[in-house]
Amino acid sequence: MDIKDFYYDLPTELIAQTPLKDRTMSRLMVLNRESGGISHRHFFDIVDYLNPGDCLVMNNTRVIPARLYGSKEGSGGRIEFLLLKRLDIDTWELILRPGKKAKVGSRFVFGDGRLKTEIIEVKDDGNRVARFEYDGIWEEILDSLGEMPLPPYIKEKLEDKNRYQTVYSKIEGSAAAPTAGLHFTDELLDKIRQKGIKTAFVTLHVGLGTFRPVSAEKIEEHKMHTEFYQVSKETADLINETRKNGGRVICVGTTSVRTLESSSFDDGTVVSGSGDTSIFIYPGYKFKTVDALITNFHLPESTLLMLISALYDRESIMKAYKEAIDEKYRFFSFGDAMFIE
Repeated sequence: MDIKDFYYDLPTELIAQTPLKDRTMSRLMVLNRESGGISHRHFFDIVDYLNPGDCLVMNNTRVIPARLYGSKEGSGGRIEFLLLKRLDIDTWELILRPGKKAKVGSRFVFGDGRLKTEIIEVKDDGNRVARFEYDGIWEEILDSLGEMPLPPYIKEKLEDKNRYQTVYSKIEGSAAAPTAGLHFTDELLDKIRQKGIKTAFVTLHVGLGTFRPVSAEKIEEHKMHTEFYQVSKETADLINETRKNGGRVICVGTTSVRTLESSSFDDGTVVSGSGDTSIFIYPGYKFKTVDALITNFHLPESTLLMLISALYDRESIMKAYKEAIDEKYRFFSFGDAMFIE
């Protein structure tokens, strides 16, 4: 398939710059794959579309303040680090700007010397591996020096950094939020459980591989970066029980989809465990476990748009996106939601 098949023109004013005061007041576009119909609701109405016996699967990763600003030792040249993946206790894979300043052996300083680092590897894709030096507790130093890594299309300052976390975030390690989950509150989740819907959690630490532009003209040639995931035995058992009893497995966000599809046998049975996944889902993919999806509106020509086009079909998704633009939906991380049922 051609990358241009997934292009659409989005007016800049529809890119949400700030989260709504009430998470559940986002709009919700519902796509019914059986009828082909499109409904316009609010996110708190999601309860009406979930049935007793269904299982809602959420990604409980927590975003770290992964953006660091520092300077090069000696020259004082400014540098920006974005932490992507922890390789061991003091070693991270990262990207930086400007990249030419970071050859192997280059050293950088952050926070008046409280944190120092040395580049120990330059990877084929341009990412770096750096070893950090500090006194004290890493998490406390990162919390005091780092900033939340908001996407570049968000220009407004985030007043409350917890609004870039899901209310159920727990396991630290992401460079970006699994944004479909930002619409939930504890109260809404309680209401969902009271209706008889099960809730289960997986972990996938979101790296930039999810968001990197597809550079290949033919999407089949695109290579995804790897991301760490984990599925507990409790979650695997709950999902397998749901499928056995005829309930639907409904993922919150594309990261939950990628986790389950990376953890399933061909018959849809989910197995517990952890590892790295580079799964790339695009039209033609046959889903093994996932029945429905709650997601946000994604960037043109992105792997996420390709994933939801695989769950429904490209023509229907692009038609829905055109309607969302006509109806002035809010797009991307702090934007509105879609339910593909």
